Amino acid sequence: MLSKTVLLLIVLAPLIGALVAGLLRNVVGRAGAAGVTIAGVALSCALSFSVLYQLVWGGAQPFNENLYTWFQVGTTSAHVGFLVDRLTAMMMVVVTFVSLMVHVYTIGYMADDDGFQRFFSYIALFTFSMLMLVMSNNFLQLFFGWEAVGLVSYLLIGFWFKRPSAIFANMKAFLVNRVGDFGFILGISGVLLWFGSLDYTHVFAASSAPGVGERTVEIFAGHPWHIATVVCVCLFVGAMGKSAQVPLHVWLPDSMEGPTPISALIHAATMVTAGIFMVARMSPLFELSEAALSFVLFIGATTALFTGLIGIVQNDIKRVVAYSTLSQLGYMTVALGVSAYAGGVYHLMTHAFFKALLFLGAGSVIVAMHHEQDMRYMGGLRKYMPITWITMWLGSLALAGAPGFAGFFSKDAIIEAVGEAHRGWVGSYAYFCVYAGVFVTALYSFRLLYKTFHGKERFVVDAHHGHGHDDHGHGHHEPGHLEHAPHESPWVITLPLVLLAIPSVVIGWFTVGPMLFGGWFGGAIHVEEAHDVLGEIGKEFHGPLAMVAHSFGMTSPFWPAFLGFVVATYIWLFNPGVTAKFKSALRPLYSLLDHKYWIDEVYQAVFARGGIALGRGLWKGGDVAVIDGVAVNGSAALVNRISATVRWLQSGYLYHYAFAMILGLIALLGGVWWVTHAAL
Repeated sequence: MLSKTVLLLIVLAPLIGALVAGLLRNVVGRAGAAGVTIAGVALSCALSFSVLYQLVWGGAQPFNENLYTWFQVGTTSAHVGFLVDRLTAMMMVVVTFVSLMVHVYTIGYMADDDGFQRFFSYIALFTFSMLMLVMSNNFLQLFFGWEAVGLVSYLLIGFWFKRPSAIFANMKAFLVNRVGDFGFILGISGVLLWFGSLDYTHVFAASSAPGVGERTVEIFAGHPWHIATVVCVCLFVGAMGKSAQVPLHVWLPDSMEGPTPISALIHAATMVTAGIFMVARMSPLFELSEAALSFVLFIGATTALFTGLIGIVQNDIKRVVAYSTLSQLGYMTVALGVSAYAGGVYHLMTHAFFKALLFLGAGSVIVAMHHEQDMRYMGGLRKYMPITWITMWLGSLALAGAPGFAGFFSKDAIIEAVGEAHRGWVGSYAYFCVYAGVFVTALYSFRLLYKTFHGKERFVVDAHHGHGHDDHGHGHHEPGHLEHAPHESPWVITLPLVLLAIPSVVIGWFTVGPMLFGGWFGGAIHVEEAHDVLGEIGKEFHGPLAMVAHSFGMTSPFWPAFLGFVVATYIWLFNPGVTAKFKSALRPLYSLLDHKYWIDEVYQAVFARGGIALGRGLWKGGDVAVIDGVAVNGSAALVNRISATVRWLQSGYLYHYAFAMILGLIALLGGVWWVTHAAL
């Protein structure tokens, strides 16, 4: 049986580390802040592995218990509690392991930064928030974790708060996520209204009752909607914001303004995967609505292909990896849309390792290049940084889905699941997107490797160019000019790269069978028999080696990936001069991708400037003209006029008052006479 004390330690250890590093930073110092947070996350990671072992091999049953009652109003109650099954345990291990690697890596990456202790406090707090999210057993605690990771991501993206671009990026992330979170809280409200509880167990039990999927509500008179569709679409809008799905994806590339370690943590294992985990956890609800699943499928497919295309034209090494993250999140969402929930969270798991590796590898390159991030000023770095070069090659092969690597097993399974699903035109569109996306993924992955590590050196080692420090501790130099030659990063940076490279290569061999086709998640994921595409694929599964051998078939995703590798090798390794010709010949397409489909410009024009215009109109038209002009100043002016008239009547002369009394008396008598005679 799982221990309640152990589960509390898993959650609280990072929180304690965060509080000590943040509130007592002047007491514990830099070494103390790093030590206490790393110790807390390491303890959490070790205990998470222990919990996973007990659930999988130790015979322990899933843990579901309320620890604390926050409030109870009538029959409605809110609790703090944990639901720990295999789905949760897998997420706990991924979150804490990647977080631990990021913590260790941060020692080297942020060594010269003035906010060293503050950064460690933030990333430990981030880990606590994500653990509260994935371990929750009710919607209210889920929402707490949901908002907590959003808050800490805001703090981390804008960590260098003296940089205007960082402030713009964290505000953008905050506002875009508010749009998604508005839908999310509507979905949670719908759950409470129509299912009468916020507890997962009660809601899922109620959702399995006969006829629940047919219940409707008229949001607009005369237009009934299925309750399940309304709830699931609203919940998924929250996932669109948190997991950066089109059209709420625009915040994620700009979040590169934060330090590289947090890019790895946000984009690999924590915040952006929260939406994928949430939909998988809510599978009993989503299985009630074909419309909601089709919506999820369409959004995921669009994200998978069209955000990946943008990565081909990016020159910032971190932004290439960021657009890769967007695309891979689209693949996970596609899996959810065809009810292959296990495939989605399996790709979440494999992706966490190789994407964290790629982000941290990019950070290693950035450190070696004196914080230069533009790949146009790199090249030939493999001889200077052999460990970073090898590990990034391994991570890129996993990302591109090379047979045998972790990404191959998860991505191929998703593509096969989409092909097996029968979802009409949406299914056909999704299959085209994920299949074409394999070529695109290979293209930008190998482009990054060739422009960074291969070819001629496009930088100059020039000691005459100053290497001062800006207010973020980053080198400030002329692009392409370095004060000294690049060199391999210290062990605190390269050790996490090696430790992340290992699962990026081998983990698929041990996990693909049980997690995808062996019912490994048990009751944590619910799939209707008619939707069980993984079950159909599993009938043809004969082990990972056979899956690798099968990958060379004529319709296999291996071939578009191989084509992407060939094209990237020809263009960026053997004939880089041809890129200018392609750019000129495909100018409209290049401009479309370079401007990211002009979505940011549209949002700026319509929502940002439109919001400012609306606010200014309400200010000048409502506040100034109506409230101040009419209600406040107008009433004051009216009183002033009345009082001026009254002052004129109150002259202070006795004969004026006598004359007024005589006139009043005459008017009174005249009125009486008129009424009397009118009555006769």
